[in-house]
Amino acid sequence: MPIADVDRTLPSNRMIFEVRRDMRLFHRFRQDMEGVFEEYGLSATEKDAFRNVDIRKLAELGVHPYFLPQVSRFFHGGAYNHNDSEAARTYARNMVPGAEGS
Repeated sequence: MPIADVDRTLPSNRMIFEVRRDMRLFHRFRQDMEGVFEEYGLSATEKDAFRNVDIRKLAELGVHPYFLPQVSRFFHGGAYNHNDSEAARTYARNMVPGAEGS
């Protein structure tokens, strides 16, 4: 998704930025995702995209391209940050044409 399609007003952008930088907020997100969604004012569509780890949908909504791989790390971790990690495979399945079987 082109950088020009970023929606700077989209609550998901602020939430991802802050969750990835604040370990306490990250733990809250993992324990009470719905509460964090409410706190940031996410739309029903944004919430559904997160619940389904639908990275492509988040991109279509206007999430910054840099933040998209971060979303899969929220759910699958980032300790094993390698192309074969579950986080990387989730991102690829969502964003790389032909990678559905990855």
